[in-house]
Amino acid sequence: MNKGTLYLIPNTLGGSSDTTPLSCIIPESSEQITASLDYFIAENAKSARAHLKRISEIHPLKKPLQQIRMAELNVRTDKAAFPELLAPLLEGQDAGLISEAGVPAVADPGAGLVRLAHEKGIAVKPLVGPSSLLLALMASGLNGQSFAFNGYLPTDSEQRQRRIRSLEERSRHEKQTQIFIETPYRNEALLKAFCTACRPGTLLCIATDLTLAGESVRTLPVSSWKKRLEKGQIPDFQRKPSVFLFLADK
Repeated sequence: MNKGTLYLIPNTLGGSSDTTPLSCIIPESSEQITASLDYFIAENAKSARAHLKRISEIHPLKKPLQQIRMAELNVRTDKAAFPELLAPLLEGQDAGLISEAGVPAVADPGAGLVRLAHEKGIAVKPLVGPSSLLLALMASGLNGQSFAFNGYLPTDSEQRQRRIRSLEERSRHEKQTQIFIETPYRNEALLKAFCTACRPGTLLCIATDLTLAGESVRTLPVSSWKKRLEKGQIPDFQRKPSVFLFLADK
């Protein structure tokens, strides 16, 4: 029996409430494949169904939305459940892995399932869609030839400062852009941490609400960000998804 294909389905970065036309964010080819599936493994079933509803306004779904099978895979999912999630694919059914926002398996719990799919000989096909990390890197003006995604920094203040300084030294030595994300309500605290730990000449970019109506991308030396904070000129990024990038000076 032929095995099914695991499609990695891109989701929007702002959810179904954003007014930006879906076709401006996700290519039609990705939308068509998504509409042809009736089994999804989603980080969040509610947001996945909202995404499918938007797609259904452009492309007819294979089945009515209520009849589409939706399994969840998130940070609380035990790895012991992974084989059951892939069982339909071993029987020949195609499936879509979809993140709550952006592309799956990047800063996302779906990576473990993709690894198991490879182990079981299941074809994995990534589809084109928005990645906040790559969009931020593209717009930052920082080094796109060498970069590293570091995820979340430690929440403990001292550990975070040590980690930032260590990565800044690596950035300086290797001319490598360092990329970070943070829980949106901690954005201001992270900016202050960079201003405290980094050298004045280090270039820091903050990319907020990418692909959304309120999108903002700004790259400035740490010294400039620090002056803005001292004047109370805090970026409009509180509780908004943001990507932070820095490149150390020579």
